[in-house]
Amino acid sequence: MKNILSHIFSLLLFQLAFAQTEAITANSDRFTIYPNGTWIHTDSTLKPILPSRLEIPRVSPNEKVITHNAYSLSYNEKHEQANWVAYVLTKEKTNRTFERTDRFKPDPLVRTGTASDNDYKGSGFDRGHLAPAGDMGWSSTAMEESFYYSNISPQYPGFNRGIWKRLEEQVRTWAIENEMVNIVTGPVLNKVSGSIGPNNVSIPQYFYKVILDYRQPVIKGIGFIMPNSSSNSSLQSYAVTIDSVEHFTGIDFFPALLEDQEKIIESSLNLKLWSWNANKNTEENNKLSTSVQCYGVTKSGTGCRNKTLNENGFCHLHQSQLGKEPLESRTEVTRNPSPVKSSVALQCSGFTKSGIRCKRMTTNSSGRCYQH
Repeated sequence: MKNILSHIFSLLLFQLAFAQTEAITANSDRFTIYPNGTWIHTDSTLKPILPSRLEIPRVSPNEKVITHNAYSLSYNEKHEQANWVAYVLTKEKTNRTFERTDRFKPDPLVRTGTASDNDYKGSGFDRGHLAPAGDMGWSSTAMEESFYYSNISPQYPGFNRGIWKRLEEQVRTWAIENEMVNIVTGPVLNKVSGSIGPNNVSIPQYFYKVILDYRQPVIKGIGFIMPNSSSNSSLQSYAVTIDSVEHFTGIDFFPALLEDQEKIIESSLNLKLWSWNANKNTEENNKLSTSVQCYGVTKSGTGCRNKTLNENGFCHLHQSQLGKEPLESRTEVTRNPSPVKSSVALQCSGFTKSGIRCKRMTTNSSGRCYQH
């Protein structure tokens, strides 16, 4: 009797943890039905995985994994940046105690050396954080580590200060609402367009971020693939399954998940399970705390000398140039101009008039087909 009660209690815990229902057929076969309509045959209960084990993606023998206090990363010497940066963000850690330092420096744990200030100087690119400084204000050490060049990638100003920043803010909201989320983020290094600086730091065409909420009552996952360019589109339009990000990057993000859990969590995407309150693109949210020189170009072909607080990097006279790459004449390096075509077709991130995700495939770096 004691064993039976223990088994029933385990089933109830499992049901609570995954927000699911248990069904038993006339033949006494047990099925677990999930909120998104998928199901699996269950002969025994699944034991939840400790969150600390979910943090690290699958590592290949030739990967260089660095572990800091605030995050872990896989460093790619060829591209002089991380393959991925992984960390856990809790509700408590969103309380900022320490302000950002803006002191960028090489990562002391990368023995082969990282990028440096000289790589980004005059390049026209922002030093874009992978694990954002905004997630590291809970510790002076964490804040310092967030400015290591191993956590930095070349990002166009309109991307870094625009939609990428909006996504970072949204993830912080999810950490608060869900108590804790696992995050893996990074550049897509199998699709680059040139390099910058004496260390030849690769310029990614895309960036990704995957988020796993592994807490009851609803366990869920979501991924994002974003072109390295300005965008006024909604975050939802870039949302994809974690499986899609794995296919695009070749990275297995949460190998510690049990196989049945992994199949369901990583192949499912339900936007209604996530709040989108932090995604209000208001004029107030689009202002920087300090002004920067406009990235626009005048009719004579010279760089605009106006200062602007707009996060997209363009003053009021040059908003029409939003989304265009900075001209080569404004930089000290050569790189590919304007949006590029991807070698792999992706599902269009646009939505039809009826509100359904477009099913067309596109190679446009914007992620949109010709109709969107």
